[in-house]
Amino acid sequence: MAKRVLIIASGGGHTGFAAALAQRLQGKAEMLFIIPKGDQWSRMKIEPFGEVVEVTKGRGPKDPLWLFAARLIKASFESFVKVPSKFEVIVSTGSNHSIMPALAGKLKGMKLVNIESGDRFVKPGRAVRVLTPFSDLIALQWPEQLRILPKGKVFGPIVEYPEYEPYDGGYILVAAGTYGHRPLVEAVNEINWERVVMQIGPLSPEEYRRRHPSWTVFQFDPDFGRWLAGAKVVISHPSKTVIDAAVAYRKPVVIAPNPEWRLAAGVEDGRILAEKLNGVLVEEITPQNLTDAVEKVAERKPPEYPDGAQKLAEEILRRL
Repeated sequence: MAKRVLIIASGGGHTGFAAALAQRLQGKAEMLFIIPKGDQWSRMKIEPFGEVVEVTKGRGPKDPLWLFAARLIKASFESFVKVPSKFEVIVSTGSNHSIMPALAGKLKGMKLVNIESGDRFVKPGRAVRVLTPFSDLIALQWPEQLRILPKGKVFGPIVEYPEYEPYDGGYILVAAGTYGHRPLVEAVNEINWERVVMQIGPLSPEEYRRRHPSWTVFQFDPDFGRWLAGAKVVISHPSKTVIDAAVAYRKPVVIAPNPEWRLAAGVEDGRILAEKLNGVLVEEITPQNLTDAVEKVAERKPPEYPDGAQKLAEEILRRL
């Protein structure tokens, strides 16, 4: 009988975890993916590996609680309808979007694998905390995460295979992520760097293109690996992006936590992640601090780590 794994790809870096795991499971298991409703980036990222269905996501970083409650009810109904019973394992990649499909899968007899993000060190992500009592395996990416999830098992960083051969293209890559990072983007906009590639999420790129016509500015690019491959330095918030940049593409990284996000990894998480990646933390986001950080980190080399996605895939297959 074919081995069957259901993976919840909950958007942004969470979808990146799903893709990394799918790369290692391809050809070894039948896979079905659940993505947030309307998330076209996740669909493009995941569709090469298997069938995709959509479930409503409860809340973004800035959404009010009342909206979360309404969406959660909808997500509950959709999950119980769309999560099939034929899969043996369901994998939660984090975010509130994962909660209801994961619980639906558990109620339908599946083993639950609960992945903690690689940028969490001070306290677990909320979705991970909610799902911990129901989890058959809590997958951690760093030994330091055992302090906050002592029942977890450490596998190493979960990163995708590099899509391109790394090289020095001479530009600074600024990644604002799925939801944007206005404080970072606005500070970079005040710096007269010659070569910048800036991914800004839902913000409008026109203002930044007018001020810096030599820069490459865009909202999203499904082929983001090509920008990581050529970057001289990568700047982003604590996220899978900086982990991929350092671990998969061997790039120096600057980490700038977003002060507007209450639910995301914070300054202390960023400090520990910067130490793990031999990067530089920018706590107060200003043009001068970013300039100093880039100069400081430019010649650093990230450490090497084991392939956490491969080790986790092997563990999942052993449990089937």
